[in-house]
Amino acid sequence: MSYLRVIARLKKMANARNVAGMARFGISPKGTLGISITNLRRLAREIGRDHGLALRLWKSGFHEARILAGFVADPAQLTPAQAERWVNDFDSWDVCDQVAAVFEQMPCARKKIRQWAASDREFVKRAAFAMIAGLAVHDKAAGDGRYEPFLRLIKRGSTDGRNFVKKAVNWALRGIGKRNRRLNRRAIAVAKEIARIDSTAARWIAADALRELRNPAIRLRLQGR
Repeated sequence: MSYLRVIARLKKMANARNVAGMARFGISPKGTLGISITNLRRLAREIGRDHGLALRLWKSGFHEARILAGFVADPAQLTPAQAERWVNDFDSWDVCDQVAAVFEQMPCARKKIRQWAASDREFVKRAAFAMIAGLAVHDKAAGDGRYEPFLRLIKRGSTDGRNFVKKAVNWALRGIGKRNRRLNRRAIAVAKEIARIDSTAARWIAADALRELRNPAIRLRLQGR
């Protein structure tokens, strides 16, 4: 599907009422068309993988076009330089989280996580922890040891009180703790360490994570893993 045709389709799906609703959830109305994720995924399935199109969609500046770019981009072709340009353009949590799903599939994903987790920029840092949360769910082949460095990053990032960072740090910790029984125990241990840090953000992250990771339903689901 051509770039111009995709942009025309996006504009046709625009919904001003949705834009107003999205603004209430912290999404800037600038360049936003108000298209649901469901409809964007449906369009992405029509398009299929098209990395060249993804790069053009990103440059369009439209909020939903950037989410769609993440859906149709080829992670094998996404270079570190392209990823840097994209991550530094993030201005909302939803673009960050959706595009982090393609970032986590890049060959350089773990290197970028380490790099971005140290960033001062809110959505760049959020991307790192969103990627950890995604890998915890999707990277079935990774051994438990590959998550130890992430647990250290989580502890280090737990004092960042910015809303979109602390929620992603919490998300990453909970994700690791739901992989299997051993990582559940490790995540609980790390959450207890975080709880002892003199930081409002750290205490919130720890309390929320412990509430879920100790849940009997979660423990039952992890039996045999």
